[in-house]
Amino acid sequence: MPFLLVLLMMVPVALLSRYLGGPPVLTFAAAASGIIPLAGLMGRGTEVLAARAGHRVGGLINGTLGNAAELIITFFAIRAGLLELVKASITGSILGNLLLVMGASLVFGGLRHGVQRFNRSQAGLDATMLILAVIALAIPSLFSHSIEAVNHDAVEYLSLGVAGMMLLVYLLSLAYSLSRHNDGPSHSPTGPAWPLWRAWLVLLLSTALVAWLSEVLVAAVEPVVEHLGWTEFFIGIILVPIVGNVAEHLVAVQAAVRDHMDLSMGVSVGSSLQVALFVAPVLVFLSLAMGHPLTLVFNPFELVALIAACLIAALVGLDGESNWMEGVQLLAVYLILALAFFFLPTSAG
Repeated sequence: MPFLLVLLMMVPVALLSRYLGGPPVLTFAAAASGIIPLAGLMGRGTEVLAARAGHRVGGLINGTLGNAAELIITFFAIRAGLLELVKASITGSILGNLLLVMGASLVFGGLRHGVQRFNRSQAGLDATMLILAVIALAIPSLFSHSIEAVNHDAVEYLSLGVAGMMLLVYLLSLAYSLSRHNDGPSHSPTGPAWPLWRAWLVLLLSTALVAWLSEVLVAAVEPVVEHLGWTEFFIGIILVPIVGNVAEHLVAVQAAVRDHMDLSMGVSVGSSLQVALFVAPVLVFLSLAMGHPLTLVFNPFELVALIAACLIAALVGLDGESNWMEGVQLLAVYLILALAFFFLPTSAG
């Protein structure tokens, strides 16, 4: 994805705008644009390290660092006390992967190859895991009102318990996937091979810059909300997930265009599972350590969107076949939800 590297020019623009008192909208837009290629470089460095480490350790590296950019952004959001933005970004990442990324992959892959096929049994297992993830995210939300009426702290304890169980399921699913690695899709580094020192250097430098830009981005959120009239909720559910994951999104689309549907589906669905079962629980424990406890209590609009996305994604994968019309349907659902979230008032979000 060399064309993404052009966006690296936005890194100094964002930093200069931030520290020289530039317009908040310019600071926000430049920081968001700069994070996109840096997230791609982080992903590439991670892939190289994973390939060098062997299948089992490599799978663990990919599983834990695959959403590093988004984790960094949400870390600074938690530190700033923007907990609604953090929860919205969790929802938005899952929706983006299941509807936007999978939809775009099916459209471009289907237009080029017609009907495409992928591993039906793996798709069924992933669909079951998705339903489990949504149930786990929904339970604290559905029970919180009744529990809080009796004991406010119990809602936080429930979130911590659910987060711990989700992490356990994620680790067990990772172990299961690694034990049957011959059946699953491989995700090899794209482009020319990098030496190990270069992978480490790129990973460390890009991570440091993503952390710096994330702090700049989060600091500009409230001025941007005030200036543009957007809600913090919309920024979290639509913009932050796209910024943090666009490089990985392009990998899924490119794989579908090359008719590597197992890889494409693995990236889109696998990323959703990582967010739900790994990123969300980690953020719950991290927020507690930072003094800004994050509970897994989502608003009804987020729950409806998550349930709808998981159901339609599961239905697409049931027969082990896909076509471009199914991709159009997924994209239509995503755009409808994005439009609804844009007009959702702050009090409702």
